[in-house]
Amino acid sequence: MKSKGKNIVHKRLIRSYVTSVISISLVLLLVAGVAVFAANAGSVARWFKENMAVSVLLKQSVSEKEGRALADELAARPDVKESRFISKEEGAEEMKGLLGDDFLSVFESSPIPISIELKLDGGVVTPDSLSVVKEQLLQHRFVEEVVYQETLVETLNSNLRRISLILGIAIVLLLIISFALIGNTVRLNIYARRFTIHTMSLVGAKRSFIARPFVWHAVIQGVVSGLIACGLLYGLLKLLTRGSDLLTRLLDMRIVWGVMAGTVVLGVIICILSTLAVVSRVAYISKDDLYY
Repeated sequence: MKSKGKNIVHKRLIRSYVTSVISISLVLLLVAGVAVFAANAGSVARWFKENMAVSVLLKQSVSEKEGRALADELAARPDVKESRFISKEEGAEEMKGLLGDDFLSVFESSPIPISIELKLDGGVVTPDSLSVVKEQLLQHRFVEEVVYQETLVETLNSNLRRISLILGIAIVLLLIISFALIGNTVRLNIYARRFTIHTMSLVGAKRSFIARPFVWHAVIQGVVSGLIACGLLYGLLKLLTRGSDLLTRLLDMRIVWGVMAGTVVLGVIICILSTLAVVSRVAYISKDDLYY
């Protein structure tokens, strides 16, 4: 009978441990997922900024040779990622695609000027920095006009600030929720062994001695839960990036590995803190309170 009773208790403890590991892993997965997205938001924002075109329209008197020389000159600037020379013919073909084949029929000669399309470094794609770049370009004797979507830049920067704030708040809330959920899971697991803890305190065991085996269990629980969460996260990221070169380029794997390492550490820290809090409280409660 005693052996049967011990087996039942042992099975219940195993089920409780497995359930707590699964619960902690899912919470850590949620936190890690948001952290990866937030950490890579900078890469996504930089990609959008560096793919925004700035059109440098040259004067009608500028020859193609002079235009190509200016394109090479601008490509050498440290704030320019890419410089593309667009001839009058190429410009006319692009306009035909937008306005139709007959739009040039009303003109005696092509009004499309030679132009240069610039893609700038993401660090300078802000309203103030772009204004400075525009003034510098307009000072060149070949340049007639510099065109870019000012409203798009302002909208992009304001939305990025808003997204960063929202993600920051989300991470803080998820951390609070994860502490609460994981803490409750660990508490339930330890509370099932409250009688053992109370007995150890009655025979004179110190708090550190009582807590030591539970802390080791908490470390193992945190590591296992963190590794499971990392495995799930890695699988999800592989699934999302499969067949998408853009996502593969935007996703910085160094950040992902850092987030995974932080996830394991976070799981261990939360489990240890929750364990110490519960053991300290259970070890010094009265006998009557053990039944509530």
